[in-house]
Amino acid sequence: PASRLLAVAALACAAGGAHADVYTCVDAQGRRLTADRPILSCLDREQRVLDNTGATKRILQPQMTTIEREQHQARERQAELDRQRARDSIRRDQALLNRYPDKAAHDEARAAALAQSQVVVDAASTKLQELLTERKALNQEMEFYQKDPSRAPAQLRRQIEDNAESTGIQRQAIARQQAERDKINERFDKELAYLRQLWEATKQPTSARGG
Repeated sequence: PASRLLAVAALACAAGGAHADVYTCVDAQGRRLTADRPILSCLDREQRVLDNTGATKRILQPQMTTIEREQHQARERQAELDRQRARDSIRRDQALLNRYPDKAAHDEARAAALAQSQVVVDAASTKLQELLTERKALNQEMEFYQKDPSRAPAQLRRQIEDNAESTGIQRQAIARQQAERDKINERFDKELAYLRQLWEATKQPTSARGG
């Protein structure tokens, strides 16, 4: 290709002042070639530049095509992304260790998170108990109309309906908080399992030094 011929010309010009240099390579057919300039048939492979004593002065890396160069750049970008992710992971791990230096600190954080949810559960449970007590009184009033509930006052029927609706709301609130508590425990359990690995890793260098 023209791009490779230009590359050869550029390399040849660069080598013009060093006539003692010898270029050597093994081509695609397995033949060892030598020349006083970059070898065209070895542009796709490594070439060694020897001085007049036969020692290697430098190594010419394979010339890349446009596609190869783009692929190489893509690999370099991916490698940098991987390195950045590794650095970010190390920073996150260190922040986690700083926040939870031991299990006691982690247990304390779990208890605090659960306590916030428990406040809501306690409030809903108290309200639910009040509603159940209220419903008991309303049911006692309805006993007067057992034979014909349609004769019950409209206000009493509305109170029973409102009570049933409010009771359902409080039960749902308690159920939601229980689901939230399950999520909190699941998150802390998963985090604790990972922290155990980090804590163990931080102990190993100390043990090694102690040995």
